[in-house]
Amino acid sequence: MKRNLLILTCLAMCFPLLFISCSQQTATAGAAPADSTATALKYNGFESQAKWGEYVVNTTGCNDCHTPKKMGAHGPEEDTTQLLSGHPALQPIPDVDRKMVEAKGLGVTNTETAWVGPWGVTFAANLTPDSTGLGSWTEEQFVKCLKQNKWMGMEGTRPLLPPMMVSSTSKMTTDEIKAIFAYLKTLKPIHNIVPGYMPPVTAMKK
Repeated sequence: MKRNLLILTCLAMCFPLLFISCSQQTATAGAAPADSTATALKYNGFESQAKWGEYVVNTTGCNDCHTPKKMGAHGPEEDTTQLLSGHPALQPIPDVDRKMVEAKGLGVTNTETAWVGPWGVTFAANLTPDSTGLGSWTEEQFVKCLKQNKWMGMEGTRPLLPPMMVSSTSKMTTDEIKAIFAYLKTLKPIHNIVPGYMPPVTAMKK
C-alpha cells in the first residue's frame, strides 16, 4: 500500500513537469515555421534578400548585357565563369565606322557588352563585389544609381547611357533594388577593369 502511494505521489509530481516540457517543445517547434513565414513575406516569398535579388536579376535581363558571351552550339551564350563581370577589359569595341553609326542614329553591338551609337561608346559595368566592380559601393549609392539614373550613384555625375538608360530599373521598388545589391554582393569577385565611356567622335573633334 505504501509502495503504491509512493508511486502515485511521484507521478503526481512529475506530470506537471512533463506537461511543461512538452509545451515548451511544441512552442519551439512551432517557432521555425512562423519565422520562415515572416522572412518569406519580408522578401517577397523568398528565403532571403539575396535569393529575391537573384530572381530579379535573372528575370529582368541583367545578364543579357553584364555577363560576357561565348559562342556555343546554338550561338552566343552566357559565360558563367565571368558572371556579371561586365565588358572584358581586353576585348575590342565593335568594329564599325563610328562616325557613320553616330550620324545615322544607329545602335550597334557585336559583343553584347559594348555598344556604339549617337551617344558614343558604352560598356557594361562589372557588377561583382571586386574592387574593380561594386566592391566599394554602398547600398544607398546603388539605389540612387538605378532609381535616379546617375552614374555611380553620385550627385553631379552624368546620367546613365544606353542601354541602361532605357532599362526598367528606375521603375523598380527600392526594396527590389536593395535585394539585387544583396545578391550581387554574394557573387565571386572578378577583377575586370571595364573601359571608360567614350564620347561621340564628333564631340571629340570639337
